[in-house]
Amino acid sequence: MANALLIPRPVGGELQLPIEQVRASSYTIPTESKESDGTLEWDATTLVVAEISAAGKTGIGYSYVDASAANFIRRFLAPILTGEDAMAVTRVWHTMRQKARNQGRSSIVAMAISAVDCALWDLKARVLGLPLSILLGPVRPSVPVYGSGGFTSFSIPELEQQLGDWVAAGIRRVKMKVGREPAADRGRVEAARHAIGAEVGLFVDANGAYGRKQAEAMAAEFEKCGVSWFEEPVSAYDFEGLRMVRDHAPAGMEIAAGEYGYEVEYFHRLLESKSVDVLQADVTRSSGVTGFLAVAALCDAYHVPLSSHCAPALHLHLGCAIPALRHLEYFSDHVRLERMLFDGTPALRNGQLYPDLSRPGHGLELKHADAERFSV
Repeated sequence: MANALLIPRPVGGELQLPIEQVRASSYTIPTESKESDGTLEWDATTLVVAEISAAGKTGIGYSYVDASAANFIRRFLAPILTGEDAMAVTRVWHTMRQKARNQGRSSIVAMAISAVDCALWDLKARVLGLPLSILLGPVRPSVPVYGSGGFTSFSIPELEQQLGDWVAAGIRRVKMKVGREPAADRGRVEAARHAIGAEVGLFVDANGAYGRKQAEAMAAEFEKCGVSWFEEPVSAYDFEGLRMVRDHAPAGMEIAAGEYGYEVEYFHRLLESKSVDVLQADVTRSSGVTGFLAVAALCDAYHVPLSSHCAPALHLHLGCAIPALRHLEYFSDHVRLERMLFDGTPALRNGQLYPDLSRPGHGLELKHADAERFSV
């Protein structure tokens, strides 16, 4: 555990710790091979990192987003943040969103705010000398994960190898991509089931590639392979289509969506329309920790479980502090990238991630020298 606490100084009856510096950088890391899902192909991933300093401490946050988000942080958000109270994170979050009104609050703007808000919460926890999960209030000591990858660009042997390795590592749920070649999906899912055995949970993710009727038909096919999770069978913005697939899906198959949510209103619409059995949210997109906590409160109100999307190292402390959270996505690309660029990434033990409570904040430190060769 960190040592001395930094006590903010009282100013005008309030405790204040002025933000002194805001920095942003971006890094593009090639994938190990070309990858694809039901609707996209890629060969690299870009990470934008925000670093915010006050009283000799620096908080780190990041988002998987185009490098233009770093420019937005430097040119638009940094002047707003400088001099603000680092301890008043929620107030600062509202200020950023209000002043970004004419820039648009979704997409790249939301992801830039997400990186900054994560950095602010990390900074606050470091100032107080606390792990982030302890600051938020822990409800569990660790969080289960599901292995995620299984790209449509993989051959069947590559698919079987990746999923089988996760099972050997103690992970009891795995996810694969479908939807690029619907005619081949049943055979690929059968191969995946054979590779992991009968007792491991099998998830599929179409990334919105199917039409409504097609998704219904595929759900019936996937049931024969014991698929228990069908993610984005149709577009995540087709609330009626998601509800239709959910209403007609086999009883043992959950419909999940939400990873592309930027504002709390989107998540509310998904829940209010009864479109999902499990809601997904991504702290690097949903306006940061502050936004993610608001989504978690909605899940509590609607009695719907929450699952985090990608960025496992950044979600871990949140997962330990949110009652509604079921599991984290252990996304293969991000696991590799986070290990490359950060010290303090959590180790997997028996299908669970455990936070290192000897490290304040979320426990991550950017390896600047290692990251520099990927700078853009």
